[in-house]
Amino acid sequence: MALDYSTLDLLRQNHPAWRLLRAQHAPLVASFLHRVFIAPNVRTLSQANLVEKLEDELFALRRQLGDNAFPGSAQSYLNDWADNDKGWLRKFYPQGEDEPHYDLTPATEKALAWLESLSERAFVGTESRLLTLFELLRQMSAGSQADPEVRIAELNRRRDQIDSEIERIHAGDITLLDDTALKDRFQQFLQLARELLTDFREVEQNFRTLDRQVRERIALWEGGKGELLEQIMGQRDAIADSDQGRSFRTFWDFLMSQSRQEELTLLLDEVLALPPVVEMEPEPRLRRVHYDWLEAGEHTQRTVARLSGQLRKFLDDKAWLENRRIMEILHGIESKALALRQSPPSGNFMPLDDASASIELPLERPLYRPPFKPLIEAIALDEGDAEIDTASLYAQVIVDRTELTGNIRKALQERSQISLGELVAHHPLRHGLAELVTYLQIAGE
Repeated sequence: MALDYSTLDLLRQNHPAWRLLRAQHAPLVASFLHRVFIAPNVRTLSQANLVEKLEDELFALRRQLGDNAFPGSAQSYLNDWADNDKGWLRKFYPQGEDEPHYDLTPATEKALAWLESLSERAFVGTESRLLTLFELLRQMSAGSQADPEVRIAELNRRRDQIDSEIERIHAGDITLLDDTALKDRFQQFLQLARELLTDFREVEQNFRTLDRQVRERIALWEGGKGELLEQIMGQRDAIADSDQGRSFRTFWDFLMSQSRQEELTLLLDEVLALPPVVEMEPEPRLRRVHYDWLEAGEHTQRTVARLSGQLRKFLDDKAWLENRRIMEILHGIESKALALRQSPPSGNFMPLDDASASIELPLERPLYRPPFKPLIEAIALDEGDAEIDTASLYAQVIVDRTELTGNIRKALQERSQISLGELVAHHPLRHGLAELVTYLQIAGE
């Protein structure tokens, strides 16, 4: 993209990230959204939950800055941030729920990442990035080489290097990374891990944009349905077969491998135990960053599956006939309007009611009527002697579905799958059959 004046001026007026940085309450918006979504790696939040968190934030700020600091309510602020003229939050209704949920937009996450980059860094490493660039170039050069002799020669060269390194280790010459090199590589790992989590929202947004483009093509199609199906669904699904879909599917297959998960867990434990890395005081959540990738990837995977399913439903006969009927009505209106343009009829052929204001006189309003004041007699209440079984008042069983889901997720962090019997052995049932049925319901979903 060329950074000329016209392009930058257009971005300043229309891009949500730039609007966020120019907003009057930018510190409130950025700090709150970062604390609620980015720091705990939360993808979506319900409206009630988000309103409660924002009310607490506004209450603390008003105590610090004064009662007039932020006069609006939490709900009004959220609605304003989710409007099209702001575009900082995405407000939507999940399937099967009637309460709106909120999610960050990719533009907001870019603005927050840029704000984080403004802070000064005590250590800026360059060696690891240079090695990463060389490795990427080497992979592209070798992966695009079709000559078998060249590929074999490259593999022999790498084998000779490995054999030479093995001989040096046998001879006692072991090369270790110093503290600076370890810090450099760990900082590069942190940056890439955060960027990967940031990219997931943009991938989801690209999938939604692709789905909208396909829907627009369907709505404006004037040919036969068979031609449209052959164009969109002829070979493979339009969404899953895109560049975004193929890249994400490759990433998902790589990360879903049980051996890869175990390898990542082992490597993270070893690296986080190194003294130079301990000195950098990394976040404790970093130890399970690959599970955060899995959670974010699973959310994106559900989005892709849902969009693909909606696309198939959109192509059914009922939707197709409805769209054709709407297009025929619009074409009929256009043709009649064009016919009237050359020979408009005389007189008022399209009358409109005269605009008038409704007047309500003050004397027409009803007068104030004082409410009826009840009379309360001071009568002493006698204690009854009826025998009532109060055990049913305390026999209510409430099963915490969130707690049971957390037990399952915690168990799956250590292994690929777990049986219900093993799970109940680790977390004994406290509410009997109701809790067991809830486990089965979660597993069925």
